[in-house]
Amino acid sequence: MLKKKILMKGATITIVLLFSTFLNAEEEEIYLKSISDQIQVITKDLKTLEKAVYQKSDAVSSNLNLKKSDGLNEDILTKHLLKLNKIEDQFRELTNKFEEVNFKLDKLSNRVTKIQSDTQLRFSDLETGSNSIKEKKENVLLPGTSKPQDFGAGPAYQTSNLPKKQDVSSVESVQTVITQEPEKKESLLPDKPPLEQYEFAVSFMKIGDYETAEFALKEFIEINKDHDLAGSAQYWYGETFRIRQLYSDAATAYLDGYQNYPKSKKAPDNLLKLGITMVQLGEKDQGCKMILGLKKEYPKASKSVLQKAQYEQKKFKCNS
Repeated sequence: MLKKKILMKGATITIVLLFSTFLNAEEEEIYLKSISDQIQVITKDLKTLEKAVYQKSDAVSSNLNLKKSDGLNEDILTKHLLKLNKIEDQFRELTNKFEEVNFKLDKLSNRVTKIQSDTQLRFSDLETGSNSIKEKKENVLLPGTSKPQDFGAGPAYQTSNLPKKQDVSSVESVQTVITQEPEKKESLLPDKPPLEQYEFAVSFMKIGDYETAEFALKEFIEINKDHDLAGSAQYWYGETFRIRQLYSDAATAYLDGYQNYPKSKKAPDNLLKLGITMVQLGEKDQGCKMILGLKKEYPKASKSVLQKAQYEQKKFKCNS
C-alpha cells in the first residue's frame, strides 16, 4: 500500500510539472512550493519503507541464523558427547590397569617383606648356632688333653716313680675324624589322611613360606602319586618355583604335572603356566603354542583360565 501511494504521488508531480509550463510566474511559485512539500512527504514515506524492508530482512536473516546456529549447536553437542564417551572408556582402561599394577605391587611388597624376615631369621639362627657350638667345644673336655691323669692304682700298674708330666697327643694334633651316622629326615606332613596332608602343605603357600611348601608338596606327591589331589599338588609345587622366579625349575614342575596328570583339575593351569614360563625363559614360539592350544585341548576349562590365556596371548603378542 505504501508503495502504491508513493507511485501515485510521483505521477501527480509529473502532471503538475507539465501543467506548470503553461502558467505565469506567481502561479508557478505556488505550484513549486506544493511540489516541494509533496517531495518531502515522498522522501519520508521512502524512509519508512526502507526501514520496514530492512526490519523484515533482518528478521528473516535472524531466523536463518538461529536455524543455522541450532544445527551447529547440535553438531557440537554430539561431538562433545562422543569425546566424553571416549574419555570414559580410556578412564576405565586406566583404572583397570592401575588396579592390576597395584595388585602386583602389593604381592611384590609382601614377597619382599617375607624375604627380609626369612633372611633375618636365618642370620639369627646362624649366629645362635655358631655361639652354641663354640660354647660346647669350650666346655667339653676330650680325652688326651695336656693335663696329667692318674690311671689308678691297679695290681698290674705301678704308681711310684711316675714322670711329673705325661706326654700325650691331643685330638687336634692327630686330627682324628669322628664319624656319625646321618640323621633320618623327619616327615613334614602330619600322620593324617591325604586330604588333610594336602591342605597342610598348601597352607604354607598362603602364609608365603614357599620353601617349606616346596618340600611339603614334594613329599605329598611322592607319598600319594595315585591320589586325585596329586595333580593339584604338582601345580602348586611348580608355583613355589615361579613365585621365587626360578623359571627353569617351575617349567620342569609344570611339564611333569601336564604329562603325569592330564585329567587333573589343575591340568589347564599347568599347561598355561608352562607356556608362560617358556616365554619368560626365551622360548616364545614354543610357549605361545602352548598358550594358544589351551582352548583347543581343554575347551571345558574354567572361564578364568581361558580369560587368562587370552590376556597372556595379547601380552606376549602371540600370533593365532
